[in-house]
Amino acid sequence: MFSEKIVFQLGELFCGPGGLAWGATHAHVQGAKVVHKWSSDYDKSTCLTYTRNICPDKPSSVICQDVRTLDFAKLPKINAFAFGFPCNDFSIVGEHKGLDGKYGGLYQYGVKVLHIFKPDWFIAENVGGIRSSNKGKAFKIILDALEDSGYRLCANLYKFEDYGIPQTRHRVIIVGIRNNLALEFKVPKPNFINAHVSSSKALMDIPDNVPNNEIGRDSARVIERLKYIKPGMNAFNSPIPPELALHVKGAKLSNIYKRLDPELPAYTVTGSGGGGTRMYHWSENRSLSNRERARLQTFPDDYEFMGSITEVRKQIGMAVPPVGAQIIVEAVLKTFMHSPYPSVPASLN
Repeated sequence: MFSEKIVFQLGELFCGPGGLAWGATHAHVQGAKVVHKWSSDYDKSTCLTYTRNICPDKPSSVICQDVRTLDFAKLPKINAFAFGFPCNDFSIVGEHKGLDGKYGGLYQYGVKVLHIFKPDWFIAENVGGIRSSNKGKAFKIILDALEDSGYRLCANLYKFEDYGIPQTRHRVIIVGIRNNLALEFKVPKPNFINAHVSSSKALMDIPDNVPNNEIGRDSARVIERLKYIKPGMNAFNSPIPPELALHVKGAKLSNIYKRLDPELPAYTVTGSGGGGTRMYHWSENRSLSNRERARLQTFPDDYEFMGSITEVRKQIGMAVPPVGAQIIVEAVLKTFMHSPYPSVPASLN
């Protein structure tokens, strides 16, 4: 069915800064590999980051354009595909508009790619909240559309901390393999369930000269507030003086002005940064640098993000953890090479 050496040409929509692409192109499986073919995102600084780190010799292969205006017929042929379609309308944070929101229907452009190019496999990624959007109907509609495109699906809620990622990050990953290939993808077994990587271990020994390591400018009021917050605690469950307190009801479990717990994985890295959501060091009275946030996402230190501090923070928070992507893509490649690997049942099939 396949030659001994398989080369998968990867196309991406909503590529972000390249977390999934880095994982895919660094997947190590004898006899198979993934190479970048083309990618698309609408954000200029994000596309510059992707180009610099994934395909610096092929800048024209990164298309900075709204997916709704893309001419798919002009894109080069691919046999592998990835799309982390926008999660804004599926996130547990926000207005929960699901398919009715501005971004909710963009998954259909991924489906369009499947119909045009018929890649051997694809990976789709979104937030865990997609399962409950539109009272659970949105997720089923999306799964049905992907399945009807001619693919056998394996949908799973990946808890990335169980795979060695130093943050609590739960994401729905759908892997599809074309029906006529008679192959079945299985969820790779997590190896860190009882040995999570702590945030303090992840942030050890960051070199002085790495890019994107500027310390944010926290206001004097924020710095003073942090003095009263212990590791793992936030602004609502700490003994903060009245003049520094935040008066928001029902927020005791919030990540607002929450310090990392050095003994545990970090809480979820997000793209936001206002209102006390920049993530905060467990002992120093400051927010994390973008390099520290990138470390929690498992980007290598030489991965340089382009744009302003705010733009970079957003890119990092929206990305797929590269090491997590690598683990999943390696399982895909092993499936095609008929190489067995430890697996667990899919949680969402």
